[in-house]
Amino acid sequence: MALAIALVWSTSIAAGTWREVRSPREKHTIRVTGSAKKRIVSDLIQWEADIEARAPDRTVAYKTLREGRDKAVAFLLAQGIKPDEIQPQSTNSHEVFEKVIEEKILPGTTVPVRTETKVSKGFLTQESIRVRSKDVARVEKASREITSLLEQGVSVYSEAPKYFYTPLGELKVEMLAAAAKDARVRAENILRSAGNAVIGKLIVADMGIININPANATDTSEEGNNDTTSFEKDIITILHVQFEVN
Repeated sequence: MALAIALVWSTSIAAGTWREVRSPREKHTIRVTGSAKKRIVSDLIQWEADIEARAPDRTVAYKTLREGRDKAVAFLLAQGIKPDEIQPQSTNSHEVFEKVIEEKILPGTTVPVRTETKVSKGFLTQESIRVRSKDVARVEKASREITSLLEQGVSVYSEAPKYFYTPLGELKVEMLAAAAKDARVRAENILRSAGNAVIGKLIVADMGIININPANATDTSEEGNNDTTSFEKDIITILHVQFEVN
């Protein structure tokens, strides 16, 4: 009988030990969001000026457009913009029609008949001149002053410049590292306030959206913003991370 009891007790200890080995203690984790923000200044500008000409004859319209384009290019060169930064685009041309609607009462009738006809108003030719340059201030000045060509008979329209930050790829890597550091600090502060727990190894890091906004703007979108309207911008990076808790 004593031997049987000993065997049962031994089996019970072994089973308990086996369950402890097979069922390790549950791991605790903490998930936080880190962010980083930095002001950047654009180092590349892209701007377009649109030239157009109208004439009753297509050939005359093309000739007038070419004269206007040459004056615009000469203006840009006089502003100190380099020839290889000036990129004339393809020319578009189409005939312009005006719709004329008339209502007439035919002889022997009392109900007016409505007719529509198209009347040619000549030809419209258009061409854009694109400028891409690292000299942001110089191109900005030209974009404001090119409309002075209107006084020379050139029909010109200045579009709003677009601003870019060319080292953006390298900066994104730097911003992600800063966001990860911010996330770790947040997690450490939370655990320090909670009591006897310390942060462990990183388990998961999910990159969130990257927003490039005009300076001091706080707009966000699910796809991320990429502002090209402002010379100065703020880049905001979000990172979702999960750490073990020891």
